[in-house]
Amino acid sequence: MLDNFYIAILKYYKTGFRRKSLTIALFYINFLELAILLLLGTFFLAFAKQMKLATMSSTKFWWLFILVSVFVVFKNWMRYNGKKRNVLGVKTKGKLMSIYLLWILPFASLILAFILYQVQ
Repeated sequence: MLDNFYIAILKYYKTGFRRKSLTIALFYINFLELAILLLLGTFFLAFAKQMKLATMSSTKFWWLFILVSVFVVFKNWMRYNGKKRNVLGVKTKGKLMSIYLLWILPFASLILAFILYQVQ
C-alpha cells in the first residue's frame, strides 16, 4: 500500500520537478509512515491509560517514538533508492490516485493522533 502511494507521488511530481520528485516522494512516504506510527502509538497509550495499565510515561513514549522514527527514515531511504524504486515503477501500471487525497492522509493521521494524545 505504501509503495503505491510512493509511486503515485513520484509520478505526479516527476512531470514538474524532475530530480526533486525523488526527494518529495521520499519526504511524503516518511511523513505518512511517521504520522501513522504516531497515531498507533497514541492510540495504544490512551487505551492503556484508560484501562489503568502501568505502561510507560509520556517522556519514554516520545523517546521511543524518536528512536523508531530514525529507524523508519533510514529504512525508507534504503528501500526507495536505486533498484527497488525502478522495480516498483515498472510493476505499478495503473490509474494515479488523487494527489489531494494522498496529502490529506498524513495530516488526518496527525490530527487524530493529537486528539488521542489529549485523552491522557
